[in-house]
Amino acid sequence: MAKFSKKTKTEESIPTSALPDIIFMLLFFFMVTTVLREQDILVEQKIPQATQLQKLQKKTLISYIYIGKPKNTSLYGSEPKVQANDVLIGAEDVVQWVNQERDLLPEADRGMITISMKVDRDVKMGPISDVQTELREADARRVLYASTGKLQK
Repeated sequence: MAKFSKKTKTEESIPTSALPDIIFMLLFFFMVTTVLREQDILVEQKIPQATQLQKLQKKTLISYIYIGKPKNTSLYGSEPKVQANDVLIGAEDVVQWVNQERDLLPEADRGMITISMKVDRDVKMGPISDVQTELREADARRVLYASTGKLQK
């Protein structure tokens, strides 16, 4: 019968009892800090290049309008459509939409609402002009025309 000798460990092991806590803290951190897309874009977007850029201070005061050819042409047709908050609306509904967006803002910021228009570069000026006219009727004077961030030289 052979004798078994106990081998002594000279290395100290790293304690792993706190590892699950660290993993859950990281998971919680990324879940809290990640921002998901707020809207589903239903229209095509090939935005023109920018010539001037302006940084916005309060992004909570910005509401977006997308104008372009619908992605689902079999359902919505091939004419340019106006999208606001995941819904395709007509140009005549823009005033009502602006008023709804204003109502969501705090009382002090309602006059500072900014409408950002993201328009496909292939859209003719007619639908854009209709939306601009409706924005004037809704007294939405701050209008931005969004484009890609690359500057042409």
